Amino acid sequence: MGINDERDIEANLQIGPTDQGMVRLFIYGDGMEIPMDFTPEEAEEIAEEIRAAAQGARKVKPRR
Repeated sequence: MGINDERDIEANLQIGPTDQGMVRLFIYGDGMEIPMDFTPEEAEEIAEEIRAAAQGARKVKPRR
């Protein structure tokens, strides 16, 4: 499975700080739970990657 492969799976995402000073991405749905903890610096790097991906996505004409 690649980044461009679509799946018919629903999941929810929660993002927030933990009591240990980490940033947690918590993905859950369809009987699964995936907690992912990052340092604040790692979380900022991820945020930059998301912003760059959003900027790139704006340049793509969607196929219909």
